Amino acid sequence: MRAVSPAQARKPAPPIEGEAGARARLSLAEFLLGTDEARECAQGTVDWLAQAGARRAICALIDGETGKVKDVLARGVPDSQLRGLTIALEDPQDPLVFALAGPEPVPLSAKRRRPAIFGRDDLLALPLPVSEKREARLGLLLVSLAGGELEAQARWAAELLGQKLSRLRSQTALLEGEHRLARERELLLSIINASPDPILLTDTEGRMIISNARADALFSAKDGESEGRHRAVALNNMLFSATLSQQAIDESGAARRELLLVSPSEGSDLLFELLSSVVQHPREGTCVVSILRNVTDLRAATEQIEENYRKLKLAEADVRAERDRLDLIIDSVADPILVTDPSGKILLMNSPAERLFTAPDDPAGNDDAQRVVRSNDAHFSSFVTNLFLTPGAGMRWRAEILLTDPAELQPLPVEAIAGKVLSEHGEVTAVVTILHDRTEALEKARLYEQLKAASAQLEERVREATAELVRRNELLQRQHLALEQGSQLKSQFLANMSHEFRTPLNAILGYTSMLLGGVSGAVTPPQKVKLERIDSNGKHLLSIINDILDISRIEAGKMPLHLEEFELPTLIGELLAEVEPLLQKAKLRTVTEIDELPPLLSDRQKVKQIVLNLLTNAIKFTPQGLVRVRATTDADECNALISVQDTGIGIAEQDHEEVFEDFRQADNSVTREYGGAGLGLSICRRLATMLGGRIELQSKLGQGSTFTLVIPRRGKRR
Repeated sequence: MRAVSPAQARKPAPPIEGEAGARARLSLAEFLLGTDEARECAQGTVDWLAQAGARRAICALIDGETGKVKDVLARGVPDSQLRGLTIALEDPQDPLVFALAGPEPVPLSAKRRRPAIFGRDDLLALPLPVSEKREARLGLLLVSLAGGELEAQARWAAELLGQKLSRLRSQTALLEGEHRLARERELLLSIINASPDPILLTDTEGRMIISNARADALFSAKDGESEGRHRAVALNNMLFSATLSQQAIDESGAARRELLLVSPSEGSDLLFELLSSVVQHPREGTCVVSILRNVTDLRAATEQIEENYRKLKLAEADVRAERDRLDLIIDSVADPILVTDPSGKILLMNSPAERLFTAPDDPAGNDDAQRVVRSNDAHFSSFVTNLFLTPGAGMRWRAEILLTDPAELQPLPVEAIAGKVLSEHGEVTAVVTILHDRTEALEKARLYEQLKAASAQLEERVREATAELVRRNELLQRQHLALEQGSQLKSQFLANMSHEFRTPLNAILGYTSMLLGGVSGAVTPPQKVKLERIDSNGKHLLSIINDILDISRIEAGKMPLHLEEFELPTLIGELLAEVEPLLQKAKLRTVTEIDELPPLLSDRQKVKQIVLNLLTNAIKFTPQGLVRVRATTDADECNALISVQDTGIGIAEQDHEEVFEDFRQADNSVTREYGGAGLGLSICRRLATMLGGRIELQSKLGQGSTFTLVIPRRGKRR
């Protein structure tokens, strides 16, 4: 039922004093008590003041959020004039702003205010106080008085209206706060229930205060459920409470601990990683927030990885045998052999091929060798392209190519025999090409023509020469057959190696990527975790195989050196930029000490590979502290010294030589926490030897390590 304003209830103007005045005030108070709308309260007050004798009355309500005039209620003022009322809150000279900011009513004469609203009447500006502070921010009450006899009535009405509006604003804020708190609580419950891990808030004795659905499935049972489930839940609660109690005894703050529970629905064992943290609750006091992560599958996967690693170690002997056979085949072929991708990019080549497609170092700065190498590469790329574009080319393609020897700058006619390497799906993955030097054959043909032209004059010599040529031709044919058999064996071996090593791994990684990308449909979070583990381990295995192949190339002497001049400070800056994300993740400090060094003449890529491996090892085995990189020269300035020092776990003295062996790491309880195949330092030492240098190690267990790369400042081609 809507309240009736005192002006509507009382037609005649009430007297200012006496019992009638008290009744008039009582009517306004009753009206304000029965109304919950700010506009109705303001309008009722304005009407009451008009009935009390005010010619004109206006109430301007201020929005608490924006600070602007929200509503204007009036009595005795036309609407056309009322639209001219504005309160410029940003203008301190405005008399209405002055009245609004003050604690007491302010009389305004007609000369001090804006005209056209109250005419010639004097005004009384009464700020509506906020609660008991009497700060006028709720609004402003403007009343025209006849000689000031209504000032007491206006003061009382402004005080009563301000209290009413203050209560209404407080009630509105309280309701909004309750609604916001309810929404936030519902959102919090939705968030923790959406988590795949059990989350609990308990007291220090393990009694649950808040838990999500995952935690309820492990630690709570309803009436009517099976006795076995009730027993499993009771056992889980006992184990959980015992773990929390033990953790409180051992240490304080956040900690991780393994917790073995029972599945109430299946009865199987579940292994969880428990992460607990003590918090202070305003009502509950000291509480414990616990998150349980199911690591049952992770433990099984770890055991499977260890088994796979054991099998990999057993297969190492077979890999070495295959590698040795590959080295023998490559060494037995004198012709250049190249392995390219379908676009003609060279992936692998032997030493004779390197002499044709790699420019030798020329201190004089002659660019002829570079131009010859680029020309050879262009001719060879055209030959590989014809293998795919020529109709009827099939799996084999044979053609003659005119190359040039970069060392002697002499023409080199060769016969190129190429074969396609197909995957198990029939796709071309590589092209193997053998280049046979035809210089000798062409020279023999020319000599044969000369002998034939002189046969009329020297018949006897011709017969002898012919017999010799027949014998040599037979020898050449036998050699040619032997070379073809060796080439076929090498081609078959390279195809098998490419198929056996990279094709299965690429297929595994490809299908894993397709599954993670949702090609076969959406995957559940546990499936996604397992697929990501497959992808990570597959890439790790591929990296190990690449390291093994690098070692095999170094041992066979097939790893080329590309000497060039470069600035060592620039190289170290590049390396620090590459490992910056790892340093930030590990929260390690970096210190660099680089002396003024002349340019180095060495293989820049191999120096970068060695120092990068030393930096990543330092970050990997340093839980906290710093990593220091220092570059200088020795006493006679013949060698450059690049050292990487860390404050990590260190290496025992008896393990200093062991860490440089293949597939070996320092064997103690700390280093077994870190991954890796143990090939990095082995490759670093071999590369340093190729550069004519060495790697020195200074380390003690628990006191950090310092690895120093010592290489000649002016390297020489091997």
